[in-house]
Amino acid sequence: MALKENTADILILYRLGKVDGMTKELAKEYAYKLKEISDNKKFIVGQMIGLYGDEHIRHMLAYINSHPKCKEADIIIEDISYEKEYKKKRYVSAIMGLVVGDALGVPVEFMSREDLKLNPIRDMRGYGTYNQPPGTWSDDSSMVVATMEWIVETKEPPLDYVQLMDKFSQWLMYGEYTPYGDAFDCGISTNRAIMNYGRGMQPTECGGKTEYDNGNGSLMRILPMALWNAVELAGEEIIQVDCIYDASSLTHAHARSKAGCLLYSKIIADLLHMPDEDKHKTIKYSIDSFRKYLSVEQDAEIVSEAERYSRIWELASFAELPETAIKSSGYIVDTLEAALWCFLTSDSYKECVLKAVNLGNDTDTVAAVAGGLAGLYYGFENIPQEWVGLIPKKEWIMNLATHMVR
Repeated sequence: MALKENTADILILYRLGKVDGMTKELAKEYAYKLKEISDNKKFIVGQMIGLYGDEHIRHMLAYINSHPKCKEADIIIEDISYEKEYKKKRYVSAIMGLVVGDALGVPVEFMSREDLKLNPIRDMRGYGTYNQPPGTWSDDSSMVVATMEWIVETKEPPLDYVQLMDKFSQWLMYGEYTPYGDAFDCGISTNRAIMNYGRGMQPTECGGKTEYDNGNGSLMRILPMALWNAVELAGEEIIQVDCIYDASSLTHAHARSKAGCLLYSKIIADLLHMPDEDKHKTIKYSIDSFRKYLSVEQDAEIVSEAERYSRIWELASFAELPETAIKSSGYIVDTLEAALWCFLTSDSYKECVLKAVNLGNDTDTVAAVAGGLAGLYYGFENIPQEWVGLIPKKEWIMNLATHMVR
């Protein structure tokens, strides 16, 4: 049974606002949200935690259940555990979607689209460009894994980027966070940023800031940050964007790269919190919310550079573009466009990542970025399990993903 008008007024505006130190505006939003949702207990708890966080909801539900006028709500606190398990599955789906996509593209990285049309990727291959066994993942996944471990160890803000840059250095120099102890692939801008860190630069100052520092090296590793900050990024109001900007700046500090990372992170956050929506509707909602956010963004350079992604503003038209209009280079705008196009124009995880790889050029990163979207949307169970079985250290990766859940 839905909460009644007087219940909502009693519930939030006075009691909870004082107990939790919340603003009356946010408290009122809680009340109306609860009123909208009917008697599906798991959906109520899951949606509220997703939007507002675990601890606030515990207080709110405890009060609902204890208040004599709220007995008809029939909500149980124990269902909070359902939401955490659900989020763990979604995190694993997204992360493994990225890793499998990366591995699928590794053997044919830098191959042209024309050559791949003659011999397209239809299954997981090995060797090729880097002479690695089937299932081998590259720098995209290595930096994602390092970021996940850092998040798990950090647990709560404030974030210490020194520790994350230490992990990136361990990866590049000593082969940590790799399938077989060998960092066989690293982009020029990422390499330079890690070298800058080794020379004593502050972490968020290490990334390049020029026009030519807009490769896809921060976009390819932003997924864990997008998941971890999804509560703040989902919905109409985007808050705490600095964590995405700072994470990008470790290797790519130009405003264009930071804007691209935020846009992708926003889409990830909304896919996580709007799981039952059509993907086209969700992404359109994400884009509209992102553009609304730009109207209040105080960094004029971010606002200006975000227009580089304007081809996707009209999403329906963008999704109808032919393959010939889609570039799959290592330039961040090309990569994000290609990944979104593959996701929008396919009907399964498998179709999405195969389409991404067969675009050619930066095959592993385009497939990784697209795979993060498709894995999150379609679920781990819809990633071909024969591909998952070939991924080295998959248990470790999946364990880190589950432990990121706050």
